Amino acid sequence: MATIDHLGISVDDVPRASAQLDPVFSALGYTRAYNAPDHAYWRQPGQPELLLYPAREPGPHVHGRIGWQHLAFAVDSRDEVDQLHQVALDAGWTAVREPKEYPRFTERYYASFVEDDNGIRIEVMHNPAGWDGS
Repeated sequence: MATIDHLGISVDDVPRASAQLDPVFSALGYTRAYNAPDHAYWRQPGQPELLLYPAREPGPHVHGRIGWQHLAFAVDSRDEVDQLHQVALDAGWTAVREPKEYPRFTERYYASFVEDDNGIRIEVMHNPAGWDGS
């Protein structure tokens, strides 16, 4: 069975993006393991590494074009969704969707969506029953 080992993210300016991403990734339990002008990455035991690379072309990424749509992080409570949403805003991210329920997914699905300066969008979600509502 294959698993995801790491996720590479291209950004305009690695140090600036690293500074903006670090508070969010840290709040999600990741530790910044490397930080340089041309590369940075975070680790969390049992999870894929998150890596930053300099973009070959200027950005930002535009949501809805071919490529990255968003990355969703599952957390243990609605309070964590709210807290991580605020951590992201405090780090300069933009709220795409404030924390709220998404009954079209399941009756218990609660999430927020934020986007950084590079157009990288993440979702922080809590769905205690799992995706299928069971």
